[in-house]
Amino acid sequence: MALQTSDPLLGQHAPPFCLPDSRAHEVCLSSYRGRWVVLYFYPRDNTPGCTLEALSFNNALESFAGLGAQVLGVSSDTPESHQRFADRNNLSILLLSDTSHRVLEAYHSWKPKKIFGKEVLGTQRDTFLIDPEGRVVDVWRKVSPKGHADEVKAALSARLAGT
Repeated sequence: MALQTSDPLLGQHAPPFCLPDSRAHEVCLSSYRGRWVVLYFYPRDNTPGCTLEALSFNNALESFAGLGAQVLGVSSDTPESHQRFADRNNLSILLLSDTSHRVLEAYHSWKPKKIFGKEVLGTQRDTFLIDPEGRVVDVWRKVSPKGHADEVKAALSARLAGT
């Protein structure tokens, strides 16, 4: 899906959180106040779409840093799973673990899904652009991983240019 123009989180302060990274170090959203944050939620480590998305954001890390943005990826996988995922794919991107689904729920990204005809709860692939004051300024729901990092980078560049 494309950029959302109406979403319950648009214009709101981003729900705060602290989550462990792949090395079990706590990372808090508040520590990035004063910087742009690209917060993306993805279903599972080591799956084709999630790997493509992680590699795309990882390959664009320098560009995002040049725009003053930190990229954070979040899934319900464990820190150990994130570390294996990062090692296997040579990722330097910051991956956070939300095994309790508390943050996924706060961002409305923990949703019912149909898998083999059964309804289960799972992570919806969503991305949020958070401004330096901590407000959600752009939301992408149900994104396709292909080209998404470039789409987010273009939106951030446009915001920085004032268009």
